[in-house]
Amino acid sequence: MTGPSSLPLPAPLGGPPDLLVIAGEHSGDEHAARMVRGVLKRRPGLSVAALGGRRLAEAGAQLLFDRTAMSVVGLAEVARNLSFFRRLIEETVLWVDKYLPKAVCFVDNSGVNLRIAKALRLRGISVKGGGPVRALYYISPQIWASRADRRYDMARNLDSLAVIFPFEIESYADTSLPVEFVGHPFMAQDYAPPVSYDPKGPVLLLPGSRPKAVSLIFPALADAYREFLKGSPKTKAVVLYPSDDIRSVLESLGLPEGVRLQRTGEGTVGASAVLTSSGTMSMHCALAGIPGAIVYRTDPITYLVGRWIVSVPYLGIANIILGEAMYPEFIQATSSPSVLAAQLRECTGDAARRDRTSMQASELRSMLVNPNGVTEADWLLGKIA
Repeated sequence: MTGPSSLPLPAPLGGPPDLLVIAGEHSGDEHAARMVRGVLKRRPGLSVAALGGRRLAEAGAQLLFDRTAMSVVGLAEVARNLSFFRRLIEETVLWVDKYLPKAVCFVDNSGVNLRIAKALRLRGISVKGGGPVRALYYISPQIWASRADRRYDMARNLDSLAVIFPFEIESYADTSLPVEFVGHPFMAQDYAPPVSYDPKGPVLLLPGSRPKAVSLIFPALADAYREFLKGSPKTKAVVLYPSDDIRSVLESLGLPEGVRLQRTGEGTVGASAVLTSSGTMSMHCALAGIPGAIVYRTDPITYLVGRWIVSVPYLGIANIILGEAMYPEFIQATSSPSVLAAQLRECTGDAARRDRTSMQASELRSMLVNPNGVTEADWLLGKIA
């Protein structure tokens, strides 16, 4: 049971909660759930409500609304759902004003979360607006990639920010916002990787976690796999999917012969190569040392706007952190079946490519550990003590 999926939001169980956690997408739901598990392990009596998804509910939060059911991508899709998001923001602000949790912790999903944080200040509900509710933020928006001026609004609206990449602290150096590096969640001791490297394993086809993105990216991955099979007819493929709605999209698009679907979280998949979207799963694969490439396709308007506002040389976060293309990126029309199939052949057949990926993965892991052992749960408990 994932919880309510309609508005207005229900009342909290047992009175006002200590903490409200707000996460938007499947990856944010997973990161938030790990944080909540850590907090409740240290403070079992803490009352936590959430707008998120299945993982947060399993971690012990009362799920007020299933936000993962409304993961959208692209400007056109956001525009079509604008009235819903406006209502969600308003209902969330009203809920916080009525029940006054000690703190609201926003997790990623900046398009909605930063608007809620601003509204809480303007209405005098949050500490920055003169009210009692602390506004906290875990996992920074990628201001180092685009719209860097968001950091000033964040400083006006937030009490504290926890970041997962060490270089992000410098991005806020000219603001008054307290920023702490808490290590990447994939370096946590309880992290259970969904993938591992197996030179004899299947190839992974990972189109993402949002329906629109999957509908655009998966056909390119499927066609590439079909092309790859011409030279490697015995190689199987696995597609990991996070939810039933994504499985439905995948099945509607048609699966090539030799492709198996597996839900994320139902065991680790050993893989010899990967074609992946630029999202969270690409980071899982990079840390595991699986050779591969990134594929990105979106609607033309979003792509053109993105080219205008994005200021980093790569889309994949592993590539950005390393400053080099651990995963070559194939965007829009460059992601042709023949080009992507050639990547799969090189990843599965070139020892030098495999060795280079392994060294890059080792370097990446060393960069993402907090040297003092501070976690996101430590940070959060320090703000709501």
